[in-house]
Amino acid sequence: MRILFVEPPKAFWFVMGEYMPPPLGILQLAAYLESKNDNWDLEVLDSQAKDLGWTKLQSYIESAKPDVLVSSALASCNTFTILRTLETAKKIDPGIKTVVGGQHFTALADESLKMYPEIDFVVRGEGEETLYELVKSLDENRPLQNVKGLSFRNGSQIIHNPPRPFITNLDDLPFPGYHFVEDHMHKYNFKMMAPSGAGYALVEASRGCTYKCTFCSQWKHWGSKWRPKSPERIADEMEHIYTEYGINFLWMTDDNLGLGKRTSQICDELIRRGLSEDIAWFLQARSDDIIKNRENLSKMRKAGNYWIMAGLERHDDDSLQNYHKGIRPSDSKLAMDLLKENDIFAQATLITGDRRDNHESIQNLRDFVNYVDPDIAIFMILTPFPGTALYETARREGWLEDDNWANYDMVHAVMPTEHLSRSEVQEELYLCYRSFYGSMKRRITGVFSRNKFKRKTYRYMAGQGLMQSLRDLY
Repeated sequence: MRILFVEPPKAFWFVMGEYMPPPLGILQLAAYLESKNDNWDLEVLDSQAKDLGWTKLQSYIESAKPDVLVSSALASCNTFTILRTLETAKKIDPGIKTVVGGQHFTALADESLKMYPEIDFVVRGEGEETLYELVKSLDENRPLQNVKGLSFRNGSQIIHNPPRPFITNLDDLPFPGYHFVEDHMHKYNFKMMAPSGAGYALVEASRGCTYKCTFCSQWKHWGSKWRPKSPERIADEMEHIYTEYGINFLWMTDDNLGLGKRTSQICDELIRRGLSEDIAWFLQARSDDIIKNRENLSKMRKAGNYWIMAGLERHDDDSLQNYHKGIRPSDSKLAMDLLKENDIFAQATLITGDRRDNHESIQNLRDFVNYVDPDIAIFMILTPFPGTALYETARREGWLEDDNWANYDMVHAVMPTEHLSRSEVQEELYLCYRSFYGSMKRRITGVFSRNKFKRKTYRYMAGQGLMQSLRDLY
């Protein structure tokens, strides 16, 4: 049985500049299958790292002759990229079994199987065990009805097998299969942030989140549970990536890592192993968690944490309550100030295009962000991703005016507000960026900042066409 995992050709999110992350999702899946079976022929193809366009990808699949093709899940905005990959495989050989998964296809499993004949199987939810059982069943020509977490066609009928229980102990999972892309490790980068030659890799320290934000698809996908890996396991993986591949710039991909006792223990491990001087890592965090665990920030910085992204989201309590976010706008400035006081690069992410937004409310958001004064601000348009409460509401109420998944990227407005057209929402996004980055004082202090990440970021952004790209959207 030959299984080909594919990271398709795709466009990256231009807001964050030039970057190329390793395809963590399929590296995890490939490593799990490898750990379960020595006889299968496994390959991971990263089209980005190999610089393959669609024509070369087709030639590669033709020569590889896979029995099963598994595409990266990617994001909703890459849906058609995934489908094109599967369609390419089916044109080469209709007998190739095609598999998709991830949050988008999990939420829309029935709809996707009905609309897209190039999809054979949808792996719903957590993928490792389901994919293994699927491939094993195909290899042994066994019926698929017993594979929990699987959706597929049986003739004209679409079958949704019962959901699969979550993996109890994530420490039991093997390290992601970076050895499958070892020849490309030097190509992975994050030019806006990573020091030259640092490389770039991703580390998953936990899965899920217990908060239930209405715009987030993560918590529902992971069953509203939070399952951590142990501090020792996390440090082991970070050390492995550094010592084996020379990568020392790492993103902790967790939706909600938490900054309490467990993160303090991770820091202790990194410091004890002597890794804190050699690696830099960044993560997402909540503003209330930053404040609650302020005593850990200096240790985190000592252990190599140079950058924290905080979803401040909005300036008004009503919106945050409607989102079920569970934070207060009044915490925002203190959270950003605490990070800066500890020499941790403070990023704020903000939401515009709320259903009740008008020109005045978005101006208030701009004023709020200028007051909070993070090191960097990323503004995004409220986007109803499949699998979220927001998506269900927007579809039910008829708010959605754009069904092109390629535009579900948080920089294209796919629905209006009660007071603004989509075009006006789009223009307001540009004005948010212009307000924040148009400040000459902010740009000068950024370029000459003592914080090396802030200094590098502002110098990088000075040479990019971010503002023009945003202006071109409307």
